[in-house]
Amino acid sequence: MMYAYVGCRTTKERNARGEGLKTYAILPSGEWKELQCLETEPNPSFQTLDNEGKFLYSVHGDFTKVTSYCVLPDHTLAPLNTVDIGGKNPVDITVDKENRHVIVATLQGGTLFTIARNADGSLGEVVAKYTYEGKEPGKVSTIHQCLWDKNKNFLFAAAQGRINGYGQFRSLRYNHATGAFEQVSQFMARTWDEPRHAAVHPNNRWVYMCEEKGNKVLYFQFDPESGKMEALQELTTVPETVTGYSDASEVMVDPTGRFVIVSNRYTDSMAVYHIDQTTGYLRSTGFFPCLGKTPRFFCFAPNGKCYVANEDSDTIIEFDFDSVTGQLTPTLNIVHTGSPVCIVFAEG
Repeated sequence: MMYAYVGCRTTKERNARGEGLKTYAILPSGEWKELQCLETEPNPSFQTLDNEGKFLYSVHGDFTKVTSYCVLPDHTLAPLNTVDIGGKNPVDITVDKENRHVIVATLQGGTLFTIARNADGSLGEVVAKYTYEGKEPGKVSTIHQCLWDKNKNFLFAAAQGRINGYGQFRSLRYNHATGAFEQVSQFMARTWDEPRHAAVHPNNRWVYMCEEKGNKVLYFQFDPESGKMEALQELTTVPETVTGYSDASEVMVDPTGRFVIVSNRYTDSMAVYHIDQTTGYLRSTGFFPCLGKTPRFFCFAPNGKCYVANEDSDTIIEFDFDSVTGQLTPTLNIVHTGSPVCIVFAEG
């Protein structure tokens, strides 16, 4: 059986219709059966499981809090505790490879927070912080993601910059004992391009990063021994016929490592690129409608299907993905849920 945890927006300020963090059982027929809905705090907007799949951690977007949950035998969740890290608008969360620390990226906080993990899976104290400086003292560059390399020795963190900061993408060396970070490489983006999210190829040598306002996907060569990276290519994420507003939102490498996919909000499309298996360079293969409004998030499930969370049409759309041609084909399996912005899958 496969299960899904779906994060959402819940506040009026976000014009949201979400009710809380939901747990679904995905039946053999493909139907999603809702098992639970929790709202311990508003906007449970991004989640991650620990390395053993026994605990789930959620940030609460627009606020300053992070919540821990125990995964029960029936795969529903039991809240453990909520901590206030003091960093405004946590937007991403991950766990280190020893299951010792939880890492949180904060947007307006411009800081990576390392939180100690207690023996019972609950969250402890903040043990380290790493801040992206802004253009003036007291200002920051807005971090939007915290992503490990495949060995979990280095962290990639993109920052949008916005008015007070610098758009950039860094690789950081991680100290497993202390939870501290040290910069290895830094890519400075063009003004207003706003780096957002990245994805790492299964070979751990190629990294692909999307820029939200620039509507671009960039290819970086990465050295997993030194942590150094180098930008080698950029391509547009929207067709040349698009002249209106668009925001790139998410980027993923498909499970076979043959394609990169980028979602675009407002143009409501998915851009697909073929990866040259020798060089890592990208070639655009097409653009596909996401069949909803504002695809903030998408990912691949263990069953190989691609699921797109359309925040403003309150739907999750299931697609078959052809790993030979890169074709996205809707299966017509649609999950109706309010303001979805994250999906985490588990098996059991």
